[in-house]
Amino acid sequence: MIRILIVDDEKPICDLIDLNLTAAGYQCKSVQDGLEAIDCIEKESFDLVLLDVMLPGADGFDIMEYIRPLKVPVIFITAKDHVRDKVRGLKLGAEDYLVKPFEVLELLARVEVVLRRFHKTEQFLTAGDVTVDLEARKVTRNGRPVVLTNKEYGLLVLFIRNKNVALFKETLYEKVWEDAYLADSRTLELHVQRLRRKMGWEKNLVAVYKVGYRLEI
Repeated sequence: MIRILIVDDEKPICDLIDLNLTAAGYQCKSVQDGLEAIDCIEKESFDLVLLDVMLPGADGFDIMEYIRPLKVPVIFITAKDHVRDKVRGLKLGAEDYLVKPFEVLELLARVEVVLRRFHKTEQFLTAGDVTVDLEARKVTRNGRPVVLTNKEYGLLVLFIRNKNVALFKETLYEKVWEDAYLADSRTLELHVQRLRRKMGWEKNLVAVYKVGYRLEI
């Protein structure tokens, strides 16, 4: 399982990130102190570090100097939004720089991109009795193959990667159809209905009032 270290001095932010990354299938550990973060990196193995800049003990830029020789990818997540800070973070070797406040869905997407860049993404996704082989683009339910259209497959992957997270209709449509969402269109709704039937998710893939849909696993 992919292991991610979250380093932020604000525990509510750590908890929010941990909750959503765990729901997406990652294993997380969080710390609120820079020196403690260095100890964790020294003693344990992580596939990715999400790193704040302003920390007690040692700031994020100092920690980055320590991490760089270890070849562990880093995404800065910080309120420091000045261009010079972004440039400094990227020049130190960070893969990405995300400014607070941020959307959880955007964070998940950036995490996925960085892990894929380092060939650390997992080949399989699972949700209950459903398994997705990402490399082969094959879906099985209880070990039996399920035939999906390209759009249904795209929705399936999004829902599994964001288990227990409410996804906006606009986000789902824009990511899968790569087009702007039209409020009067029933295309998304029909595809979700078909996906529910094929996956046996009549009770799991729920509509969220005035938002969109959530896969409850």
